[in-house]
Amino acid sequence: MKRLLFFLLMLAPSVVWGQSKKPTLMILPSDNWCEQRYFMSRYNDQGTIVSVPDYQTAFRDDGELGLVVSKIGQILTDRGYSLKDTEQELKKIAKDITEDAVTVSKSGTAIAESPLDLLKRSSKSDIIIQIGWKVNSEKKGKSVSFVLEAFDSYTSKRIATATGIGKPSSEIVPRILSRAVTDQIAPFCKQMDAFYSDIQENGRETILTIRRWEDWEYDLESEFDGVELLEIIQEWLSENAVGGAFNLSDATENYARFEQVRIPVANGKGVALDARGFVSELRKYLRDAPLGIPSKIMTKGLGEAYIILGDQ
Repeated sequence: MKRLLFFLLMLAPSVVWGQSKKPTLMILPSDNWCEQRYFMSRYNDQGTIVSVPDYQTAFRDDGELGLVVSKIGQILTDRGYSLKDTEQELKKIAKDITEDAVTVSKSGTAIAESPLDLLKRSSKSDIIIQIGWKVNSEKKGKSVSFVLEAFDSYTSKRIATATGIGKPSSEIVPRILSRAVTDQIAPFCKQMDAFYSDIQENGRETILTIRRWEDWEYDLESEFDGVELLEIIQEWLSENAVGGAFNLSDATENYARFEQVRIPVANGKGVALDARGFVSELRKYLRDAPLGIPSKIMTKGLGEAYIILGDQ
């Protein structure tokens, strides 16, 4: 009995350590909150003008936002999550946002990144949390209703949601909101942890698009040692994607789009892996003998990469 107890005590720290691994988070105001408070800007997405939240102006001009993000961040930090400093990340990429949002290749291929894409790529957080709230007038003071949502930074898919209304109070909004969120945070965190456990086991979901320069002499139907180039790429993905998981959603001789490509969370050195890092290995494989195919990589956020085949 004593030996069994000793064994369990020795095992406990490793079990706790394994369960304590948490995703990294970044907290932003929701799109709806930004729209209601007129914190929106526009950027050119391949000729189309798109309205997007202006996070930098929101943090600078809204007195509540910084306090709310700080309060929500403290709740999540107390539960063991690592947080990226949103304001600091915004300052890092401010120059990039003001520069060209679109990179155009020699063949006319355009890859557009929104300000949020740039923020994701800069911060490299696992999950983006968006908070939106509304202040309601009550006889006993004011209450705050909120919507808290978590999105996968790589796919923008919603992975967790929490809503609630704080009890009427005369306190400042961030404190009322903090208590309301605390009451709903347990199931919200459970959903995030389930998502993170899944990607740890099955890999992150990303998108890979293959294109070719117009002046390149080959295409995806060209054969190398009797095998079409598209088949060669598919074989590489089968061997390198986690569980060989990917979906070829569309393909022509000039274009191929692979969705739901599951990539490892980290590379062999333990460094976090994004779509660019994963696709860089494919680029090297195509470049080396016997194929000798040159290419260029472009990215959109953390979870979408493009390989343009041919001479740069």
